[in-house]
Amino acid sequence: MERKEIEEKVKQFLIEDIEVDEEKIFPDARLKDDLGIDSLDFVDIVVLVNDKFGFKIKQEEMIGVDTFSKFCDYIETKLK
Repeated sequence: MERKEIEEKVKQFLIEDIEVDEEKIFPDARLKDDLGIDSLDFVDIVVLVNDKFGFKIKQEEMIGVDTFSKFCDYIETKLK
């Protein structure tokens, strides 16, 4: 899967399922501070990533993943 496609899928579920404002989503947007993603949203994101990308997020692998771009990087590495 191409990087652009990953970014679009992530952006789509953030907007539709997590209800993040589209204009807030940019590469350096911080998941917690800029996008307002909290621990309850993260539970939903784990399910969404499993549905859309076919793998389960491991919490210990998310250390340091704090921006939209880093989150897409994480997904991209898991799909290789």
